[in-house]
Amino acid sequence: MARQNRAQMAAATRSKLIAAGRKAFAEKGYADTAMEDLTADVELTRGALYHHFGGKRGLLEAVIAQIDEESSVRLRAVAQQAASPWEGFVEECVEWIRLALEPEIRRIVLLDGPAVLGEPAWATSHDTCLVSTMESIQALLDENVIRPVDALATAQLVNGAALNASLWIATADDPYQASVKAIASFRVLLTGLLR
Repeated sequence: MARQNRAQMAAATRSKLIAAGRKAFAEKGYADTAMEDLTADVELTRGALYHHFGGKRGLLEAVIAQIDEESSVRLRAVAQQAASPWEGFVEECVEWIRLALEPEIRRIVLLDGPAVLGEPAWATSHDTCLVSTMESIQALLDENVIRPVDALATAQLVNGAALNASLWIATADDPYQASVKAIASFRVLLTGLLR
């Protein structure tokens, strides 16, 4: 019983720190977030932050992992609601680009994440996304919806285009206008895959 209570308390502490980190990183950015911003509002100590995450950088990784998981659920729902597998694939990709319009995702995932964590830290998230895209492309190939292409190469290109569109939106003076242009062009690019 005591072990379960400790585990529950640890999970609650982690959740509080992730929520505090998410709020502070979204509002102030990683560089301008002080340790006190991460602990004071949730009435925890720096020691708790170091114990659970090893510091601010580890907390950023956990925040991004949480946002990635929520985004994945959202993207799967968009794909499942589509009228056909092709439309599901296109709308899932487009929704991924649209995520760059959300201030929290723009700042934490697209701007601060790569700047702080660098490429190796992104490899797992990128690989997961790549596998998902490749599986979708392979399913479209199997159903004879798209032209014969190499699934991995096509997934790399589709993901690269979507990521670059998202980064453009995240850094644009007018993110909404950039998203309109990027999404329209992205849709045209994808139609080249259709039979």
